[in-house]
Amino acid sequence: MKTKGQLEAEISEAIIKFEKEYMGRGPEETKSYLIDDMVLVRLRGVLTPAEKNLAKIDGSTQGRALIKQVRIELLEKARCMLEVLVQDITGCEIRSMHTDISTSTGERVIIFTLDGVPQFEKPEAEA
Repeated sequence: MKTKGQLEAEISEAIIKFEKEYMGRGPEETKSYLIDDMVLVRLRGVLTPAEKNLAKIDGSTQGRALIKQVRIELLEKARCMLEVLVQDITGCEIRSMHTDISTSTGERVIIFTLDGVPQFEKPEAEA
């Protein structure tokens, strides 16, 4: 049985691979957290140079909205793939997935709610 840290690292690696293969480029940094029956994935540095330029256009909220809309749509189209990745690692069914992206910071968060709490090996101090 894997530890919580090993599961979190495995989820991060799977998400990075997904981002590179499906989105065309990976994030600068990814961190995953198992919190009870949820998985929180935080990705930093996800915007492409073109998206960063589009987000910077003075007074244009349209560029930022367009980036969000496209990124959310892309992720929705790949929702099944992402859910299978997380399900295979955690051993839990996915109840729902929520995501948002900040065009200011280039950060994206993805939250998966699960049908239970993933089983993992507890450190000996906690056991």
